[in-house]
Amino acid sequence: MASVEREAIMAALATVEDPEIHRPITDLGMVAAVDIDGGSVAVTVLLTVSGCPMKTEIIQRVTSATSEVPGVTNVSVELGVMTDEQRTKMRESLRGPAKEILFNRPGSLTKIYAVASGKGGVGKSSITVNLAVALAARGRTVGLLDADIYGHSIPGMLGLDRNPTVVDGMLLPPEANGVRAISMLPFKPGGSAEPVAFRGPMLHRALEQFLTDVWWGDLDILLLDLPPGTGDVAISTAQLLPTAELLIVTTPQRAAAEVAVRAGMLAQQTHQKIAGVIENMSAFPCPHCGEPTDLFGSGGGDSVAASLSQALGTDIPLLGRVPFDVRLREGGDGGEPLSAEEPDSPAGMAVSAIADQLAAKKRGLAGMSLSVTPAGR
Repeated sequence: MASVEREAIMAALATVEDPEIHRPITDLGMVAAVDIDGGSVAVTVLLTVSGCPMKTEIIQRVTSATSEVPGVTNVSVELGVMTDEQRTKMRESLRGPAKEILFNRPGSLTKIYAVASGKGGVGKSSITVNLAVALAARGRTVGLLDADIYGHSIPGMLGLDRNPTVVDGMLLPPEANGVRAISMLPFKPGGSAEPVAFRGPMLHRALEQFLTDVWWGDLDILLLDLPPGTGDVAISTAQLLPTAELLIVTTPQRAAAEVAVRAGMLAQQTHQKIAGVIENMSAFPCPHCGEPTDLFGSGGGDSVAASLSQALGTDIPLLGRVPFDVRLREGGDGGEPLSAEEPDSPAGMAVSAIADQLAAKKRGLAGMSLSVTPAGR
């Protein structure tokens, strides 16, 4: 039997992505050796860290890809660990030697939405999580930044079951339901009950670190779950991510709508665009007679969209109304988002319709290098 060609093995390994970094292991310098003896192939892979939580997945991916090469009869995978120098080299190859917000680089195609509300209790985080899951289900690569530093809730609602992996100071965000996410929770030794006692400058720094120290990879869409109101984090988001567009979440209730308008009006001062308004806890069919039940009133979403359109002199659309559904809350409490578990429910379909609108939006050319020069005369 002819020996398997090394080039064929390397080509197969080039199709294997690291599950956390989402780049080929050959590009990351993770393939340390390939030994071929007839049809038997032994591959030595260097993990980024000794406690890599994805080592089993890496072994499976390498074994599967290598086994597909014609002539291969047996595959063995041995694991090693990168040296400090190798980790630094890999990090710099991904991010460059200096820390920066990669989403602000000219040519970035990531669409950024900051989900805001005027007050708490309107279901903003539930909407954000379910939108992220719905967008991922549409084949988009989605990141979710829990920017509510004090009231972080994304890990539990999304169903994250592990902490970020740290490689040479670079954070690799865990993934659940197809969404990569980061939050303050893993960085609190006291767990969920430990308060975050940060003043304004520290809030800004925390948000900045989530944008510079986290390796998000090549995202189609980044969602930020902002804290309610128009305080430090909302202002810092506009400063750190000038291309971020706002999604304003309200309920049908008049009092909630009036406060939501204030959250949207911040865009006038921060020079941000408002992508649209989402009305949560909207009317739902009565389980007995089927008639619409306005548990929290009606008209709040339309009112917010109309008020912002008039005040800002531009068309602010009402992207959708998500009906009140106890399963939306239950899914968040259990770490099983409704968009993943019951996408055909009325609330799930409403979120899906909003996700379709956001997925269809393209990043404009503003701030992007076109790599062209004027033609000579």
